[in-house]
Amino acid sequence: MRERVILVVGYDGTELLDIGCITSSLAIANRIGANPPYRWVFATLGGNTITCDSALQVHSQAAVERFNEPLDTLLVCGGLGHTRAAENQLLVGHVRRLSTLARRVASVCTGATVLAEAGLLAGRRATTHWQFAEELARKYPDVLVDPDPIYIREGDIATSGGVTSALDLTLSFIEEDHGMALARGVALGVVAYLQRPGAQAQMSMFVSRHSSDDLVVRRTSNHIVSHLGEDLSTPVLARLAGVSERHLSRLFLTYVHETPAQYVRRARAEAAAHLLRSTEMPVAAVARRCGFGTTESLRQAFITHYSVPPSKYRQDHSAGLARRGARFRTSSMAGAAPDRAPRARSTA
Repeated sequence: MRERVILVVGYDGTELLDIGCITSSLAIANRIGANPPYRWVFATLGGNTITCDSALQVHSQAAVERFNEPLDTLLVCGGLGHTRAAENQLLVGHVRRLSTLARRVASVCTGATVLAEAGLLAGRRATTHWQFAEELARKYPDVLVDPDPIYIREGDIATSGGVTSALDLTLSFIEEDHGMALARGVALGVVAYLQRPGAQAQMSMFVSRHSSDDLVVRRTSNHIVSHLGEDLSTPVLARLAGVSERHLSRLFLTYVHETPAQYVRRARAEAAAHLLRSTEMPVAAVARRCGFGTTESLRQAFITHYSVPPSKYRQDHSAGLARRGARFRTSSMAGAAPDRAPRARSTA
């Protein structure tokens, strides 16, 4: 393989960050040694220039309808124009056609709407920006929508959450293609957290803002959620923050209402919960990934935070996810026209 061809599909109303997170990450990967290198092509209908959500214009490099070469990855961007894009059957038809040329297919943010309209998410679990998840589930009852994860990978199709999740998804592809070392280099290049788990919630303690404006607390909490598998003992955190252990504990109690150790334990428990909910990773592997070290430590944390052991939490959540999918489907079917025909999956 001489190069990995990545086709990035946009339309009027695309979110500019969706495009930038993908293409900038791939550019850095090439600069630091991706072999085979990536070649990305930004494509639109007719090869037309598009106007993004931010009113900036982006020139196309190819026309979607005239692109016929084999693809490594097809990536459909999101943005406020996703509804109009999904209503354009010419665009949808060519996305469906191009999916047959690609090794893997993915969407960023509300780009999942276009994949769903193309029939590519039927019977699959998928995510999108949390604000549009219920709308996606209502319009496409054959898709099991989970609004929580940053991204979901099912076989050769991946969907991701809002906006900057494009970076997390692209880093996961780079790691898959070229290994952890190169992905780490790209993450350093874009000054990003390398291993934010795909199962991590879009709306959680990881992305919520503390009421505190204290710089030490902010920097320390950011370090904690970005290095869950490392030594996060209070002495280590205090040394990194440049303050005494006593002062760090006092700051956390004042602004976060927890000691540093309690905050670390809660952060690890939340990360583990999302991995248990959204992956089939063995419990022991989840414990290691989230910094618990042993399954017993993980079990004790879950008893404390969720009142159930990890295995029971996973079992209960799986049932809850199925019920939520059924509820989404029921509400969607209640409002759908009875004579709506299934979306065709033939090529355009």
